[in-house]
Amino acid sequence: MSPKTSYLLDSDVFIAAKNSYYAFAICPGFWDSLIYHNGEGNIFSIDKVKGELLAGRKTEDLVQWVKNKLPPEFFIDTDDEGVMSAYTEVMLWVQRNQQYYDHAKAKFATEADGWLVAYAMAHNGTVVTNEQPRPQARNRILLPDVCSHFNIIYKDIFLVLTELNVSYDWRRPS
Repeated sequence: MSPKTSYLLDSDVFIAAKNSYYAFAICPGFWDSLIYHNGEGNIFSIDKVKGELLAGRKTEDLVQWVKNKLPPEFFIDTDDEGVMSAYTEVMLWVQRNQQYYDHAKAKFATEADGWLVAYAMAHNGTVVTNEQPRPQARNRILLPDVCSHFNIIYKDIFLVLTELNVSYDWRRPS
């Protein structure tokens, strides 16, 4: 990653955007800005997130966008030694943490969240998620809580867009 801040997007950023405030038909500029800022070296995600996104219905607009519009370098491989080592550390912490129920630990182990934290640890990235911290949660392991434990910065997409000076200007239809 470049020395500037690299933002690593969680699956929920894409899914919530397409389901509501940045739906493809309402705000195509959001999707274009992700591609632009990827090209500028600011916004990325990881291969595990890509897998989660592609697990949707093949005809779904988000699946089609990921397959047909995103450049291959948008999703970074997580198979480097630093990421693997950090992932082991994250998963050991999760498994040893008596706060969480076993079903929460099992679910976390199947998701991309641990890999996002590991990549951010290994490459000094900032995790971008819509999840809110709930440090007392037992039923679910939330990404902000894991980030906090490992001193990884996390932000929501609105703060990231503000930091990148992104704005979407409405124009009167012609």
